[in-house]
Amino acid sequence: MRQIFLDTETTGLSADNGDRIIEIGCVELFNRKLTGNNKHFYLNPGRDSHEEALKVHGISNEFLKDKPKFEVVADDLLAYLQGAEVIIHNAAFDVGFLDKELELIGRPLFKQFVASVTDTLALAKEIFPGKRNSLDALCVRLGVDNSGRTLHGALLDAELLADVYINLTRGQDALLIDLGSAQNAGPSAVQIDLRGFTLQVLAANDQEIAAHDDVLTQIDKASGGKTVWRPAPENRA
Repeated sequence: MRQIFLDTETTGLSADNGDRIIEIGCVELFNRKLTGNNKHFYLNPGRDSHEEALKVHGISNEFLKDKPKFEVVADDLLAYLQGAEVIIHNAAFDVGFLDKELELIGRPLFKQFVASVTDTLALAKEIFPGKRNSLDALCVRLGVDNSGRTLHGALLDAELLADVYINLTRGQDALLIDLGSAQNAGPSAVQIDLRGFTLQVLAANDQEIAAHDDVLTQIDKASGGKTVWRPAPENRA
């Protein structure tokens, strides 16, 4: 499956009130492997960034003056995203801005160009209800190194999001070995599906069983005897 992790930086918070996209970063995964086939654009928004936005991304108005307009890169971006699952943190924000940019050049809504849009913020809220689920918070919780993120940057944030997503969904992918290199990964990559093989079952030895039972006993004690995997004393043989 081809997945694109996408992030944007903008001049402010409201596309409906005239704020525009100034940076787009995209990172590609194929079968949960980084391919290196990424996209990155800086864009001239035709207006200045709000002061608060500048504090977030640090991209000066002067730097963007000679960058292309969105309409110049739109075809390249849409061709790259065509048919992929696009994964975004707080997708409503980025998709709202992309929809507005597309509307301004007379193009259909963003979702008409991609297979689907997945919001990792919604996914994280399901997995970690009641906790902070910003990208930084998830990096800390899931052990993703975000030490280089002093300011927001679309490509860096897309790369971090890819790592966060892999950790959030670990264990949900099929047991596949990709024999193609990361540089050549794509629809033609050779795969071996191990689900058709009979794998040898290695049983635990007595020492391992005893060690496992000891761990369960300690957890049982720590929970005040509230664990559910052991029968109540009156039901034990």
